This record gives sequence, structure tokens and C-alpha cells, in this order.
Amino acid sequence: MAGRSESLFSYGTLRLPEVQRATFGAELPTSDDELVGWRLGVLRITDPAVVALSGSAEHPILERTDDAHDRVAGAVLELSADQLDAADAYEVDDYHRVSVRLASGREAWVYVRPGE
Repeated sequence: MAGRSESLFSYGTLRLPEVQRATFGAELPTSDDELVGWRLGVLRITDPAVVALSGSAEHPILERTDDAHDRVAGAVLELSADQLDAADAYEVDDYHRVSVRLASGREAWVYVRPGE
């Protein structure tokens, strides 16, 4: 029995094929989309495993503006519930997963700064 498919909007390292292979065991089906009313900031990562896998200690993080002119381009990853759990494990505690509506109208999970 197949599990329910989840949608995850990625604007950062989870779009990278090497990060997907290491985190999910495969490259995932993706489609382009945008998040309206947000912009990108920078988060300094201190987890050595995440830095080694992504190749960078500086990762993007979303900041809410509620300005319709602010948009963040990214990709919607189609993944299983187990793969979503793997994404939660990959993201450091500086990120929190919330549900959002994308420019296309579809609902997806996304990682933001806690409190956003």
C-alpha cells in the first residue's frame, strides 16, 4: 500500500541532487513554483554534517514580508511521509516546518525561521 504523497517547497539545498540522494535515497520529482510575500535571508549553519553535505555553512532562510512584490523562487518536491521525516532530520533546529499556499495555489510544507 502506497503512502500519501507530501509536497515540500524548497528554496535552498534540498533542491540539490546530491543532497536529495543523500537525504532521500533518490532524486525527487520537482516542479517550479514561488512563495509570495516572503524574501530570503541568510542563516549560518553550525551542524558539521549538514555543512559537509550541502557544501556551505550559509543557508537561505525565509523571512515573511507580506508584500505581494516579494517572491521566493523554488521547487516543489514530491515525497513520501518517510522522506518528509528525513527532510525534518536534515534541517537544523533553526528551521521550523509550516504549511503555505504557493503562487500556483497549491499547498506545500516549507521550512521557515521559528516564529514566522
